[in-house]
Amino acid sequence: MQSEVLSESESETPSFQVVNVTRDITPTLAEWPATGWHGKYHWFGTDRGPDSSVIQTGDMLRIVIWDNQDNSLLSGAETKLASLPPMTVSSSGKIYMPYVGEVSVRGLTQPAARNRLQASLEEIAPSAQVQLAVEPGRNNSIDLVSGVGSPGRYPLENRNTKILTALALGGGISQNLRHPLVRLQRAGRTYETRADALLRDAKRNVRLRGGDQITIVEDNRTFNVLGAASKESVIYFEKEEMSAMEALSAMGGLQDSRADPKGILILREYEGEDLKPGPAGPDLQQVVFTVNLTSADGLFAARQFMIQPGDTLLATESPVTAAQTILGLVGTVVGFTATVNNLTD
Repeated sequence: MQSEVLSESESETPSFQVVNVTRDITPTLAEWPATGWHGKYHWFGTDRGPDSSVIQTGDMLRIVIWDNQDNSLLSGAETKLASLPPMTVSSSGKIYMPYVGEVSVRGLTQPAARNRLQASLEEIAPSAQVQLAVEPGRNNSIDLVSGVGSPGRYPLENRNTKILTALALGGGISQNLRHPLVRLQRAGRTYETRADALLRDAKRNVRLRGGDQITIVEDNRTFNVLGAASKESVIYFEKEEMSAMEALSAMGGLQDSRADPKGILILREYEGEDLKPGPAGPDLQQVVFTVNLTSADGLFAARQFMIQPGDTLLATESPVTAAQTILGLVGTVVGFTATVNNLTD
């Protein structure tokens, strides 16, 4: 029962703190440190980029030069074109052109790079024309690592390629993942969002950059359910944030014949550095939050109070149930005694 669990809190030196959750206090509790994770998934907003791609280090360029001069330095006597070996853009952003030297092409669109290469040939071949094809390299591609139908490296079509487009190219998110979480790694930082939130909110359909790595994993955040609940188990978070009321629904509600709706307890452990005596934070590392579902205030408070990963939600036993159990035992004993007396007579 609730009184049994909370009895120690009345001692002079309790080992845990008891907080009664009401509508007035829920805004303050929302500012307390998060436990079990970093508090929320970090994502960024979408924007729009140009519908063209630019050449980056690692891209491979295939160049064909057309020259109609009779004594061309580039083409032979029997042909008017010269196909150069494939060239990879160096770390300095340049490629090497015969009779010209190094030409910087990084950061240019394909038409701009073609014009620059053609201009560099004017001194030796004024009439030469350049044909250019670009194969994206590492810095113009993204990696779909896992959790999609076809993992692999995919080139970016342009600088406005969105993450949903990339996931579609990879065969979509695997259907056998429980509560999939989209994780994007970029420039040493990690961003995360729930897949259902990504599909629901167009603002989360962010633009990708070359070198991005995308992994789809399961959201493994859980909380425990014990006591007079419809089921006692470990429950996975169904969405990014779950209130106490949603947690009660996820566990199938309370057992009508056993549970005490006045005694819903949420047990939580904080780190030592999270302690902030006063309303700004917990006084002790172990805290028990109590919710009374028999009042409107408690019902609204349960909708506003958020469950944290690792919490234990305990539905305590009703005192009426305990009384009924005792009376049942007494009745059984009395009945057994009467039966024995009848047999003796």
